[in-house]
Amino acid sequence: MQLAFGDYVLDSGRRELKRNSEQIALEPQVFDLLLFLVQNRDRVVTKDDLIAAVWNGRIVSDSTLTTRINAARKAVGDSGGRQILIKTYARKGIRFVGDVRSDTPGAGSAEPPEQVQEMPPALLPQGQAESSVGTASARVTSRAALDWGGKPTVAVLPFNNMSGDQEQEYFSDGITEDIITALSKYRSLVVIARNSSFAFKGAADVRQVGLSLGAEYLVKGSVRKIGQRLRITVQLVETEEGHHLWADRYDRDLQDLFKLQDEITTTIAARIEPEVGAAERLRVDRKAVPELHAWDFFRLGTKHFYKSTAADNLEAQRLFRRAIELDRSLAEAYGFLSYAIVLSMVYFDAEPNEERLNEAVVIGKRGVEHDDQDGLIRFMYGRALLAQKAYGDALAELETAIDLNPCLAVSYCGLGDSLTYEGRISEAIPYFQKAIDLSPYDPLRWAFYSYRALAHIFAQEFDLAADWAQRATRVPNAHYWAFSHRVSALGHLEYAEDLRVAIGELLQRKPDFTCRFARKRLFYVKNPEQLELYIEGLRRAGIPE
Repeated sequence: MQLAFGDYVLDSGRRELKRNSEQIALEPQVFDLLLFLVQNRDRVVTKDDLIAAVWNGRIVSDSTLTTRINAARKAVGDSGGRQILIKTYARKGIRFVGDVRSDTPGAGSAEPPEQVQEMPPALLPQGQAESSVGTASARVTSRAALDWGGKPTVAVLPFNNMSGDQEQEYFSDGITEDIITALSKYRSLVVIARNSSFAFKGAADVRQVGLSLGAEYLVKGSVRKIGQRLRITVQLVETEEGHHLWADRYDRDLQDLFKLQDEITTTIAARIEPEVGAAERLRVDRKAVPELHAWDFFRLGTKHFYKSTAADNLEAQRLFRRAIELDRSLAEAYGFLSYAIVLSMVYFDAEPNEERLNEAVVIGKRGVEHDDQDGLIRFMYGRALLAQKAYGDALAELETAIDLNPCLAVSYCGLGDSLTYEGRISEAIPYFQKAIDLSPYDPLRWAFYSYRALAHIFAQEFDLAADWAQRATRVPNAHYWAFSHRVSALGHLEYAEDLRVAIGELLQRKPDFTCRFARKRLFYVKNPEQLELYIEGLRRAGIPE
C-alpha cells in the first residue's frame, strides 16, 4: 500500500519513504511510527497507542518516544516548532494532519509493524523509565512529547570533576543531583531524570546528547577543588542551535561542605529558570499565530506581564484568558491572571474595588486547585489574598510557596512584604535580601528593591529607604511606585536638592500623582499609621493633596 502526501510517498509493503523518487533512510521504529500515524490520521493518537503498536506494549521512556517522533517529523520536512504535518495536541496525543492520497481503500486501520528495533545500546540511557528525584516533573521528555503541553525541557549533565582526584567525584555528582532536584520544583519546566542524564557522563558532544535526551536546554558545568577553595562553573545551552544562553562562576571557601553545596545549587537553580523563561518568551514571539497552543498563549502573556506597563498588563490578561479557554486545567495561566488583575489595581489604571479583588482571589484559588504543588502559583494566590488584606492567609500561602520551591526569589520578596504590613519589619528585611541574592537579574528585581524601601519607610529608616528606592529606579521598566517611595523617604529627610530631582522623575512618569491618588492605590495597607507615615512624607516633599 502506498500513501502519498505532498512530495512524499510512504510504501508499507516495501517499507520505504521516498521524496520525489529519492529514498529517505529511516530507522525501523521511526518508519513504523510514521506509518501508524498516517494510517490513523482520522484521530488523535495517544502515547499508549504508539507504544502498543510500535513497541508491542513494552515499557518505553518518554525520551525514546520523543526521539522517534522528532525523527519522523524531520524525515517529512516538519519540526516540533512548525507542526505542519505531525501536530501535538497538549495532554492528548499527536495526529498526522496532512492531506493523504492512497492507492487502496480502507487506509483508516493500522496493521501491526513488521519488525521492532530497540535504540542502540550506546544511545540508550540507563533507567529510562525511572525518576531518581521522585517527581513526575523529572521524567525524560521534550516539547514534542505528549504529556507536557509545550513546557520547555531541561537536562542537567553530570558536572565534570576537574580536581584530578577521583575521590572528589562524589561532590561533583552531588552538585548535579541537587540541581536536578531544585529545578524539578519549578512546575513550568520538565526536567530529565537523573539516571537518564548520568548515562551520558563524559560525553563530548553535548548538543547531540541533548537531542538524544529530547531536551531543549542543557545545563553543564565543572567543579574544581584546590586546597580549601572551590570553583564551580555552570553554563546553560540551547540545544537546537547550540547557543550559550548564560554562564557564571562561583568561587567559595570550603567550610561546611553540605551547607556550601545547598547554597550553590539553590543559587544556580534560581538563575537557570528565569533564563529559560526569557528564551521561551522569545521563541513563542517568533511563532505564527495559527500555530499557537495554550502554553504558547501563556508564554506570550508572561512576555507582556514582565514589561510592567498598563497596556501590556491588559494584553497579558487577554492572553492568559485565551490560554485558559484552550486548556481549562492550565494552572500557571490562572496564577498569572490572578496576579495581573491585582497589579492592574496597584500599579496601573484599574479601579480598586471589591469585585476585582474577589475575581483575583477566585482565579488564584482555581490555579491552586489545579496544581497545589506549584510554588509560583501559591505565591500569586498569596498576593491576591494580601490585596484583600487577608494577611494571615497570605502569609500561610507564601510560606507554603517557599516550602515547595526554596529557589523561587519572588516568594521571599512577597513574604517580606507581607510581614512588613504586619509590622514585623525586622523579620521582613532578611527575606528581601534573600530574594535579591537568589535572583540578582530577575526581570522584577526593581520590585525587590522597591518593597524593601517601603519597609524601611515604615520602620522610619528613611536614609535606607531612599537608597533602596534609588536602586529600584535604576532598573529598566521600574514602576513609578519606586520613584514615589524615594520621594516619600526624601520628604521625611528634607533633602531639598535630591527632592527636586526625585519629584521631577516621579512626575515625568506619573504627571497626575497626588497624595489622594497614593492613598487610593495603597488600598492593601491595613495599618493606618503606616499609610499616614507614607503620605506625610509625600506632603513634606511638596506633592499636592
